[in-house]
Amino acid sequence: MEGVVNGSNVFEESVLPVGAVISLLESCHDITGLPWWIIVASSTLAMRITLFPLLVLQMHKIKQISVCFPKLPPLLPPPLSGRSYMEQIIFFRRERRAICCPSFSWFLAYLSVQFPCFLLWMTTIRRMSLNNHPGFNCGGTLWFQNLTEFPHGGLAFIFPLLIAGLHYVNVQLSFDRSSIGNTSGQLGLLSKCYKYYLIFLTLPMFFIGYCIPQGSLVYWVTNSSFTIIQQVSLKHPIVGAKLGLLDKDSPKAPVMSEETVTPESLSFDSPTKWCKVSPENLSPDELIVLSVQLLSSGQRDRAISMLQMALKKDPNHTRAVTVMGHTLLQEGLHAEAIDHLERAISKLFLADHATAEDANHLILTLQWAGVACISQGNKAEGIVHLEGVASLEEPEDPKSKAHYYDGLLLLASALSREGRKAEAVKYLRLVVAYDPSRRNFLEECENDEDSFVGGLVSSRRRDY
Repeated sequence: MEGVVNGSNVFEESVLPVGAVISLLESCHDITGLPWWIIVASSTLAMRITLFPLLVLQMHKIKQISVCFPKLPPLLPPPLSGRSYMEQIIFFRRERRAICCPSFSWFLAYLSVQFPCFLLWMTTIRRMSLNNHPGFNCGGTLWFQNLTEFPHGGLAFIFPLLIAGLHYVNVQLSFDRSSIGNTSGQLGLLSKCYKYYLIFLTLPMFFIGYCIPQGSLVYWVTNSSFTIIQQVSLKHPIVGAKLGLLDKDSPKAPVMSEETVTPESLSFDSPTKWCKVSPENLSPDELIVLSVQLLSSGQRDRAISMLQMALKKDPNHTRAVTVMGHTLLQEGLHAEAIDHLERAISKLFLADHATAEDANHLILTLQWAGVACISQGNKAEGIVHLEGVASLEEPEDPKSKAHYYDGLLLLASALSREGRKAEAVKYLRLVVAYDPSRRNFLEECENDEDSFVGGLVSSRRRDY
């Protein structure tokens, strides 16, 4: 048994500088004369405070990434891009550097330092406890006088209960007001499963607490308590503003939910008024505006439920069908998206007294339907939808006109990929007449260069 312990100590020493930390703690104990439990707790606090600036720096970098991310191209090759996965990743990295976006490795910066420090301190205190370090046998207080012993007696449950309780509180704080509530799709499901997994660990941690020396439990309780204080402090708006983590000049828009929404709050021109209203009592138009608000905040699952409710109230609501089709396309559900988008196209073509807004919606819906069909491998039908854009009259509205020529550019790209270069050149000349900055696409297509399709991705507008 002694040989096993010695072998374990040699392994720990070869991986972690446990001996150096023990010497440091002994020096603090000799200088201050404080009890060992205070030395353990205070050294833990000192270690966490030292790491705090790194956490703030990481949060600043993540804030910069969140600002830059909408300007970046997708990680996966978009439809009609003509790029492989590796080429798209290289293109993504090049664009990220061009806009000075920090590296995504900043997401792991704090954890990569804090976790080794946690193991180092935990291993050091455990070594001192198991090896009956001088003074540890009487270096505690209250119910834990002997730091080398495991919890026992009538008050043995206190440390295990504290360990489990602090872990549970930390999990709740970590996922409170976080992106898990605003994340849709598989990522949101994985986040929820991970949260439930961490909550489940609360019970095993209670029993593990009985198998750890009381010296190590002092460290663990101190570390977990500091984590709670740190999380609560960083979520406070005053602290966030002092650390530069909040945008002081930009007021935060109130978060809209299914339970707290009124018709007044859905009007962008009226002051916000809140009261408890069931979404079932909202009209289809109000539900659509709410769904757009939810989509803008990344809550696609909740937006889809609002759109489904709107379509249940009015199955022929063109705007609801259109937004639902675009949302499903963003979710990667191309077959369902095509069904909704083609219904919307039929309704928009047959609409009486069509407005400029209806014309803009028709142009966008034809583009989305074309992209969805091509993504499904039905290139011929996709080109038919994109040719529908070309069959329309050029709109007068500037925004609609920009979308119209974006549609012609997509059509030219699809035709070029099918070998129909002459037709592609015809539409590209119209695009260049409207926007001379896109002349390079025409030249590449006329020269039969494959880079035409790849360059199209980075040129496409991002406002729809």
